[in-house]
Amino acid sequence: MRQAENPASAAVRPRAVVVIAAVVALEATALLLAGVWYGSQLVTGAPVLSFWGAVFTLILLLAFSVWLFAVARFLMRGFRWPRAGALVTQLFVLTIGFPTLTGGYPLAGLAMLVPAAIAIVLLFDKRVIAFASRAAGAPPAL
Repeated sequence: MRQAENPASAAVRPRAVVVIAAVVALEATALLLAGVWYGSQLVTGAPVLSFWGAVFTLILLLAFSVWLFAVARFLMRGFRWPRAGALVTQLFVLTIGFPTLTGGYPLAGLAMLVPAAIAIVLLFDKRVIAFASRAAGAPPAL
């Protein structure tokens, strides 16, 4: 694709995109660390109700981590599809963060809620929407 056809390459990357991508990358890192810890517990023989259920959970943790790293990377590159992925992820984090906050773990809850809320607000910023509007491989509309 030529430079003139790509609106994201001509535009300057807003700081809000960098903040959102950093939040998503940190969440991906947290999931990766959780997956490594979970896998090490599985290997050392920690008791589980279902071994294959635990393996499936480990695979989900690692796969979702890889997906979030892809969302962060492609958002930084100005693609359109990662905005939806980032929004859904932040809504899931809010869903987990509120019960964590009210369940007696206020620091952990705030550590989830504050970045998720910031990312959600920034996802609807006009500059972010304008920057992240590139369609992968789509021909020009006009």
